[in-house]
Amino acid sequence: MKTPFKKVLIANRGEIAVRIIRACRQLGLGTVAVYSEADRQALHVRLADEAFCVGPPPARQSYLRGEALVEIARRSAAEAVHPGYGFLAENAAFAQMVREAGLVFVGPAPDSIALMGDKVRARRAARAAGVPVVPGTDGEVSDVAEAAAVAGAIGYPILLKAAAGGGGKGMRVVRAPEDLASAFQLASSEAHGAFGHGGLYVERRLEGVRHIEFQVIGDRYGNVVHLGERECSIQRRLQKLVEEAPSTALDDALRERMGQAAVAAARAAQYENAGTVEFLLDADRTFYFLEMNTRLQVEHPVTELVTGLDLVAMQLRVAAGEPLGLRQDDVRLRGWAIECRISAEDPANSFLPSIGTVGPLREPSGPGVRVDSALYHGLAVSLYYDPLLAKVIVWAADRPTAIRRMRQALGEFRIGGVHTTIPFHLRLLDLPEFRMGAVDTAFLEERFAPADGEPRDAGVVALLAALLTDERRQRRQAALAATVDGPASSGWRARGWRETLRRW
Repeated sequence: MKTPFKKVLIANRGEIAVRIIRACRQLGLGTVAVYSEADRQALHVRLADEAFCVGPPPARQSYLRGEALVEIARRSAAEAVHPGYGFLAENAAFAQMVREAGLVFVGPAPDSIALMGDKVRARRAARAAGVPVVPGTDGEVSDVAEAAAVAGAIGYPILLKAAAGGGGKGMRVVRAPEDLASAFQLASSEAHGAFGHGGLYVERRLEGVRHIEFQVIGDRYGNVVHLGERECSIQRRLQKLVEEAPSTALDDALRERMGQAAVAAARAAQYENAGTVEFLLDADRTFYFLEMNTRLQVEHPVTELVTGLDLVAMQLRVAAGEPLGLRQDDVRLRGWAIECRISAEDPANSFLPSIGTVGPLREPSGPGVRVDSALYHGLAVSLYYDPLLAKVIVWAADRPTAIRRMRQALGEFRIGGVHTTIPFHLRLLDLPEFRMGAVDTAFLEERFAPADGEPRDAGVVALLAALLTDERRQRRQAALAATVDGPASSGWRARGWRETLRRW
């Protein structure tokens, strides 16, 4: 690989940091890892050529410190920064900071991130490019009264959505006028906490729809292609749990139309590098632009398996100024791929986050089985970060075989020491609706609704108990450390448990 950079700083942690390190190694690039004090023994730290501590465990004091990340890049002589997903991956100010430091940002231009990161502006850009959008406001609503007027015009149910965010944060479904005021306050507060901006806009809540997203990638020479779709309708609280490619809902003609719309949206943002254009598809096969994620997605492996392309390597090559070397007619989808996200959560207890230390570990393998993880025996699972532990991805020639292969892989997966979502996935794979591909974004809410008499927020009490248990554990560890090394603080902060509750 001929490139203006020879060393890459990975501004992330966990399985995606491991994934990027491996791609860099295959391209002959040096790697620099960053880690919080909680991640000192993490796998990505062990695999990288160099590693630097970026701060205390809370993300705001470590992985979200853009200035510190750029300074580490300078100190280590890294010439490029790959943000992964989450944290600062879709932060236009960070991308600009990296560029102003004379470094290469492995992602789109700051202007593209800013445009598509502002959901209101993104809707306008998509509409101007001829891409259909969900009915709603063309700008932020100023208060509850304006939101009520919009809802009265387009009809309930509606979605209140953060103008500056994504990933399900700052979002509330409102089904009746009497619920609007409280939902507005909660969504705005959550949006402000997650993105630093509490502005909201209003969309019509479409029922019975599928969440279909298209992977796109563009180079600096104006070539943009899509790499097919991913079905992401299996969601809990607006968070994806299972993804597959292709989708059972699309035929070749619809795939062509949606793919062209995805490319048009990307071109409207003058898009360079990898990104994802997300759509809602209704029962009448009408699709609507939802948003564009200006980064690598958690679920990118399913696209890699059905296209035979390495998306992270493509990101690095495009960032280095190489042309894609790929035209739309060159993209061929082959077979079927499914991904299950394995998280440290207890599905038998309202998906309560599970904390502890990973014990005996056995990852599945075999033909058509891939595991992306940063797991190892002894890994400390805390409440500081997203509970994602691993992704199991399988490929087969057809969907029924892929489902069987996934079931076998999950049956082989053993993660001791913490509860995981593996039992949930095994149950899901056996459901007739899933096997037939007859799902939508409300499927899990309807299929796994709380039992009669069980409050929907019952898990909050259990979560608070887990948070208090974690606090006590940290205090015991701090007290033990103090007897050996002198006084030490636990690292617990009131904001920490509030952020965990917000995530849950």
